[in-house]
Amino acid sequence: MNATIENPEITFEEQVQQLVANQRTYFKSNATRSAEFRLAQLKKLKTLLLEYEDQMHEAIFKDFGKSKYENQLTEFFPLIDEINISIKNLKKWMQHKRVKTNLLNFPAKSYLVPEPLGVTLVIGAWNFPYNLSLTPLVGSMAAGNTTILKPSELPVETSKIMAKIINENFDPNYLHVVEGAIPETTALLKQRYDKIFFTGSPMVGKIVNRAAAEHLTNVTLELGGKNPVIFHKDAALKTGVKRMIWSKFVNSGQLCIAPDYALVHKDVKDEFLNLAVAEIEKANFSEANNNFVQIINERNFDRVVSLINPDKVHYGGTYNKEDRRINPTILNNVSLDDAVMQEEIFGPILPVIEYETMDEAFEIIKSIEKPLAAYLFSDSNLIKERFLNEIPFGSGGINDCVMQVTNPNIPFGGVGNSGMGRYHGKYSFECFSHFKGVLDKPTVIETNLKYYGYSEKQLKVIKALG
Repeated sequence: MNATIENPEITFEEQVQQLVANQRTYFKSNATRSAEFRLAQLKKLKTLLLEYEDQMHEAIFKDFGKSKYENQLTEFFPLIDEINISIKNLKKWMQHKRVKTNLLNFPAKSYLVPEPLGVTLVIGAWNFPYNLSLTPLVGSMAAGNTTILKPSELPVETSKIMAKIINENFDPNYLHVVEGAIPETTALLKQRYDKIFFTGSPMVGKIVNRAAAEHLTNVTLELGGKNPVIFHKDAALKTGVKRMIWSKFVNSGQLCIAPDYALVHKDVKDEFLNLAVAEIEKANFSEANNNFVQIINERNFDRVVSLINPDKVHYGGTYNKEDRRINPTILNNVSLDDAVMQEEIFGPILPVIEYETMDEAFEIIKSIEKPLAAYLFSDSNLIKERFLNEIPFGSGGINDCVMQVTNPNIPFGGVGNSGMGRYHGKYSFECFSHFKGVLDKPTVIETNLKYYGYSEKQLKVIKALG
């Protein structure tokens, strides 16, 4: 059971219910609404993260062998950057936003007023446990909400350190971490929130969405999918393959926006495969080089290994179950019927599918659920335009992979089966806010157009003004 809410006299579900009620009372007191409060809390969180940085590195290494360098690169630095961006821009984001007023309402002014939603629940993911739990938390704090954070239970030590940092330093009526597994998450989802933010699989996303629907709760779902990467025959292969290999095997492929499979033009497939193998060997992915983490647990290890068809292994295909590491693997001559193409891989396996025409490549992508990300390597403006116009995806890149997520001006989010809603930078603030539309009209001028006593003349004027 959960270690962060302790009252043996009542059930865990009752404790959660009380926690939500307390946060709702605190939110209604208006304590979280001022810019000064929000900025102070964001700065406090940043100070605490920097203070606990070494312990956070140690925790994630214990969970799945993620080195300090890779943790800084993929989790810690992006998180601190998100806080810095929020601190720098918060007052601007909170301002009323003027919009145009139509002639019918002259001489009024119109504007949008951002306001916090209320009590929020953030459910984090295990593959980047700090980034995918605390980054949405930053958005909720910036928007002026109270938040209950439920980290993934799979990386045990990172869950513990996040609970320690937040629960020992923040008022639980404002921020609180609830640890636990499925029973605890189920109890949390029975409560009514003003916003639920979930990162994880489409399967669990459906469960979260159903629970939210019971209370008509606003939901953001950051899910996953089979992300394609296309290599056209005119691609700059050497640079392209280098960029793709890094993005595929960082975090041992446990990345929701990593390329899931490669569509490679038949004219360049042999060269592509040679370059891919060379890049893998050059990177020398290993624990010793601090660039190859473990698969999170034995269940996921077994699942990923089961996707390796020995008859189609072009490179790699070996693994160490005791250490939960699967060596970088390339599968060649893969078909859509193969097991590796039936689900998101979420591991260090790259299936390669040959194509002859762009129509063929696009049809393959469209035959699968809309991906969270998609990538194209080509120098053809025509191909780029077709890719952008014909292929649905949450976010993506042309001649690069994954790096779109490092730009705070690009929203992160899925579409269809890969999710709904978006965040990062100002989009995180918007994700956890409601924008009230306001018409502000002076009383010194008044027309009689809308009042009773309708006439054809009035109707003509209204039509002209509308």
